[in-house]
Amino acid sequence: MPVPIVSPVVPALVAAAGEQATLRFLEFFAATLRNPHTRRAYARAVSDFLAWCEAVGVVSLATVQPLHIATWVEGLSRSHAAPTVKQRLAAVRHLFDWLVVGQVVTVNPASSVRGPRHVVRVGKTPVLDPAEARVLLDSIDVTTPGGLRDRALIGLMVYSFARVGAALAMRVEDVYPQNRRLWVRLREKGGKTHALPCHHTLEDYLAAYLDGTGLRDNPKGLLFRTIGRGTGRLSERPLPQASAHAMVRRRAAAAGIATPLGCHSFRATGITAYLANGGTLETAAAMANHASTRTTQLYDRRGDRVSLDEVERIRI
Repeated sequence: MPVPIVSPVVPALVAAAGEQATLRFLEFFAATLRNPHTRRAYARAVSDFLAWCEAVGVVSLATVQPLHIATWVEGLSRSHAAPTVKQRLAAVRHLFDWLVVGQVVTVNPASSVRGPRHVVRVGKTPVLDPAEARVLLDSIDVTTPGGLRDRALIGLMVYSFARVGAALAMRVEDVYPQNRRLWVRLREKGGKTHALPCHHTLEDYLAAYLDGTGLRDNPKGLLFRTIGRGTGRLSERPLPQASAHAMVRRRAAAAGIATPLGCHSFRATGITAYLANGGTLETAAAMANHASTRTTQLYDRRGDRVSLDEVERIRI
């Protein structure tokens, strides 16, 4: 059975260590990393580190020392943000753990190396004021399939706290009636399925989208699709995440919103609005499918409003 090539190039240090090392290297990406974004990031980090090792004269995988990794991390810290450095160090550490288990090397030289300290209490994702979110949604022309799609997608991210990746992976059948209400089914990180009832506004958006585009007749089809060139109608192709991001920027600009929005902004906007209206952190975490309320707290931007109100007390 052929080995899947998940890394564009096997680094020279790995190839020089022999066939077992090469196979084990490829298996690391194929067998241990299910998320494609994580796989790409880890492949980049590992390739960069091993290229750096070659450049400084490391002759083999077995001679990589903690000092090499610590020096590499120190150099990264001068040019990259702490979260990026920590992620790249994690990639190298996990790779060497895998190589140790496969008996390619005897010890993990990264196990004793510590990354930069990084503590986050408030997220950096731009968040909309509820009034701005309302203006954005109302500004979308829903007389076209593209407008119906865009309003439904943005509404889904706001009212269900859906990640854009989970939203774009939905099928038509993932919008379904239950207990006299419309529900949505999201497939989140790690393959976990997450279902929740729709806010009445989201229910209206999704119903209008399904009815206005004829998607109800294709339950197995993708929910969010591209618009066919020259036709103005939905195609059979899935809407890429990059296109969704570009759409959000375009819709925000058309609505006169200067905030540099991304798709994740709507998740944070929805969570903040929910908490500001008396929702609990624990329920918000469940709705957002967060494993910990500590993660949900990063999306809580109610403190921004308090800070703004206090700043306005400076009357000169």
